[in-house]
Amino acid sequence: MKSAYIHIPFCEHICHYCDFNKYFIQSQPVGEYLNALEQEMINTIAKTGQPDLKTIFIGGGTPTSLSEEQLKKLMDTIIRVLKPSSALSEFAVEANPDDLSAGKLKILKEAGVNRLSFGVQTFEDDLLEKIGRVHKQKDVFASFERAREIGFDNISLDLMFGLPGQTLKHLDHSLNTALSLDAEHYSVYSLIVEPKTVFYNLMQKGRLHLPPQEQEAEMYEMVMSRMEAHGIHQYEISNFAKAGMESKHNLTYWSNEEYFGFGAGAHGYISGTRTVNVGPVKHYIDLIAEKGFPYRDTHEVTIEEQIEEEMFLGLRKTAGVSKKRFAEKYGRSLDELFPSVLKDLAEKGLIHNSESAVCLTHQGKLLGNEVFGAFLGEL
Repeated sequence: MKSAYIHIPFCEHICHYCDFNKYFIQSQPVGEYLNALEQEMINTIAKTGQPDLKTIFIGGGTPTSLSEEQLKKLMDTIIRVLKPSSALSEFAVEANPDDLSAGKLKILKEAGVNRLSFGVQTFEDDLLEKIGRVHKQKDVFASFERAREIGFDNISLDLMFGLPGQTLKHLDHSLNTALSLDAEHYSVYSLIVEPKTVFYNLMQKGRLHLPPQEQEAEMYEMVMSRMEAHGIHQYEISNFAKAGMESKHNLTYWSNEEYFGFGAGAHGYISGTRTVNVGPVKHYIDLIAEKGFPYRDTHEVTIEEQIEEEMFLGLRKTAGVSKKRFAEKYGRSLDELFPSVLKDLAEKGLIHNSESAVCLTHQGKLLGNEVFGAFLGEL
């Protein structure tokens, strides 16, 4: 069984930190894009065979920036072409709190969507404005309540820390407010300033004032302890959930399993080949019409690359990398392949290396990139 990611690259507003493939929806050929997206799905299924999907995730951009009519067209396409069956355990959609009408929620619910991911980022209205978000705290409460009334019982809230001007007091308020909503899942990420974003340009000009690194570490410590105190358990470096409510789709990525990537800028991983679709909407539409597939790049993943990916993706999970599963998958043992790396990281107190698994320690979570990088190039 595989998963499918579907990219909707349209937004009503562009956030200052976002480096995902996205465009202002105004004047975009949305109808043509949805037609091309359908054709990409049809062509891919014809090539690979009808998959028995276990998860579907619609991300962006902002999927809920589509009109109700456009959203209905997208859902109809997914049902008709991908043919989700009883094997589908999770059908998730990213949503913005300020454009999630009751009508759109009903369309999603009727199509079988059973998980919503709200892009909240912070519950401080002044910080929301600083990072280019246009919703307010009250919009989150209103959308959350509407979603509950319509029957959504699996909602994730996305939060960020390390934002410009953000203090521990700000984060404390955001966490308390988020937890008061009693969502099933929380994704809490530190800000990473990426090229081609508003924040990157401000940083280049010396006008982006971020919390010092020590304070950012304190913020992450606060997130972990607060979630655990509320019975929301950490299962990945940046993700926390009630028991049984972990994101099944994201676990596909972290477990290094295969998935389809549909849409402009989407990445896929099928039959050992990673694909990257072109990003510009018009280019995507034209390539589908001309060639049937919108690939900008395809790469056959070597066994060495697969093993490296298995390590740096799998170690993101608090359960870590299972030695039994690793040996079954690659025919070699972890201890045999990485003896010196495992010894070094364990001595530094960054990993636990038990008989059954390799996983990050508390200190390892704080220095994750150092751990992940240690496995690169070793083979």
